[in-house]
Amino acid sequence: MTNLDDPEVYRKFDPSDMLGRISELPKQCREAWESAMSFPLPPDYAGVEKVIILGMGGSAIGGDLVRTLALTQGRLPVLVHRDYGLPSLVDMRTLVIASSYSGNTEETISSFNKALETTAKKVVITTGGKLKTLAEENGVPLFTFHYKAEPRAAFGYSFFSILGIFHRLGLISIESRHKDEAIRVLEDLSVRLGHDVPVETNPAKQLANKLSGRLIIVYGAGILSEVAFRWKTQFNETSKSCAFSECMPELNHNAVVGYRLPSWLAERAFVVMLRSPSLHPRILMRYQVTGEILTDAGIAHEVIEAQGKSPLSQIVSAVLFGDFVSYYLAMLNEVDPSPVAAIDYLKERMKDSN
Repeated sequence: MTNLDDPEVYRKFDPSDMLGRISELPKQCREAWESAMSFPLPPDYAGVEKVIILGMGGSAIGGDLVRTLALTQGRLPVLVHRDYGLPSLVDMRTLVIASSYSGNTEETISSFNKALETTAKKVVITTGGKLKTLAEENGVPLFTFHYKAEPRAAFGYSFFSILGIFHRLGLISIESRHKDEAIRVLEDLSVRLGHDVPVETNPAKQLANKLSGRLIIVYGAGILSEVAFRWKTQFNETSKSCAFSECMPELNHNAVVGYRLPSWLAERAFVVMLRSPSLHPRILMRYQVTGEILTDAGIAHEVIEAQGKSPLSQIVSAVLFGDFVSYYLAMLNEVDPSPVAAIDYLKERMKDSN
């Protein structure tokens, strides 16, 4: 098996330095927050009654997590739209945020063009591309950032920019101490999970070793539901591995019945359960019982505890842990974590059909 303590492994399989991008998450979050605090927004944007975030892939996950936090405060409904077109509920009391790292995401551009035909308030978050041009041509507030990476590796910008805009408009309340704690937790994790920390004291490397060659299933609940999905997509894109995610309590009403078949599942599957002390006490009990059912079915599993006191810290810490695990699994799989050839192929084929 590949030795994750060998520096040569990283030089060989990570020529684009994805590891560096992952380690920079605290810096990304800090810079995005500071930029969002000075981002000019029209005064009437604070009066919206609902928000729709347009995005796909790595550019949409930030919206998912802001939606999760908004749910805990119950201030207004937030929808993340991953599709063409636009939901019919958009009106003048709606804020539409279009998020695309490249600015050229086909589905997001389609949705934003529809939004331009409405009276909704609008914001664009991007590094450039067609979306930037559309925003400039139509006088839409434009939040730009410059960070060269795969879209999923710019998570800090896509998440904290939207979070900061919500905070500025009074749509969500983020206390300064909670924001600062989240960044401190990320800085600490970046050190503790770094490639120079040996396997014997590095929990991310340890988990990656356990997941090697396995069918990966990630469970989450509450504020960690979308984080579980982030883990799943990181295993897909970074590790080039098949993975799935599910959420409690829903999975307790179906998935737990399916652990027996196919017969090879017990030998090949591994379940990662993301847990947070902020979850409902009954949900925490479900983690315990679900673990018992998995053990009875002979399926390997492990619980990963989110770090920090605030929901924001717990969310970002769990995200960063998963990013490191997926990266180390890519090294074990002996693949470059950056390129996504199948997605590039699909985009080219879609262009051919226009």
